[in-house]
Amino acid sequence: MRSLIDILDFSAEEINELIDNANDMIAHPERYSEVCKGKKIATLFFEPSTRTRLSFEAAMLELGGSVIGFSEAQSSSASKGESVSDTAKVISCYADIIAMRHPREGAPLVAANAASIPVINAGDGGHNHPTQTLADLLTISREKGRLTDLTIGFCGDLKFGRTVHSLISALSRYTGIRVILISPEELALPSYIKRDVMEKNGMSYTQTTDLEAVMPELDVLYMTRVQKERFFNEEDYLRLKDSYILTNQKLKNAKSDLCIMHPLPRVNEISVAIDEDPRACYFKQVLNGKHVRKALIVKLLKEAGTI
Repeated sequence: MRSLIDILDFSAEEINELIDNANDMIAHPERYSEVCKGKKIATLFFEPSTRTRLSFEAAMLELGGSVIGFSEAQSSSASKGESVSDTAKVISCYADIIAMRHPREGAPLVAANAASIPVINAGDGGHNHPTQTLADLLTISREKGRLTDLTIGFCGDLKFGRTVHSLISALSRYTGIRVILISPEELALPSYIKRDVMEKNGMSYTQTTDLEAVMPELDVLYMTRVQKERFFNEEDYLRLKDSYILTNQKLKNAKSDLCIMHPLPRVNEISVAIDEDPRACYFKQVLNGKHVRKALIVKLLKEAGTI
């Protein structure tokens, strides 16, 4: 049974096809309004979420399907000690596809191995967030017209940022991508990603702590929040949480067609004044997330022979 647990589960060709299909859904929503009629998605969210959970639900409803599920672990039998594996087997009796978010890395893979229906990883710990990556790729493609020959700056929490880890993995498939890693030393990108993904694929990258110094080089700036929930002590979080705050002043030397992205939720790392800047693309990312999840649901249900 085909699932999506890691962005590398899909080839570059499959990702490009998903982007093409999402663009067609944007242009012609009426063609897809009943493609999942009679089908159900189960959204199993063991960790809080607004955008990801609601975008999956909106996506399925716009495809003519319906939604079941829960939005916190306390609402499920996990609070009674039920295993992820057993939960997946149970939900397979009720739904046609699962979207799962879990604080424990690897939990969606366990679910996929147990389920008899496709499972989509909607985020597992600090590990992976492949559907956010699909939303990011669709956004870059729509804003820049390509997924090749770009200089992309990742700024903020690169250590725990699962969206950063997944997007770098996906971009390693495309040519001419140059990455600039911008973070305090304590929140630097894990060395295994630099070694196993970037260096292994010949991906050009540099590291710096100075956002303004590299701003003129960037085609895309991917901001992230410093995630309080990933820290073991509050003292470290408070010391690092305001490391990078994007303001109009810091954009004064940026390219006129810079694409500013953020996986959200935003705390204070992007000034609200930038929301009015035409280069701000983070709310477009939210909308693109719904569209690309529609394309993903259709792809996996078709491969499962369900639609």
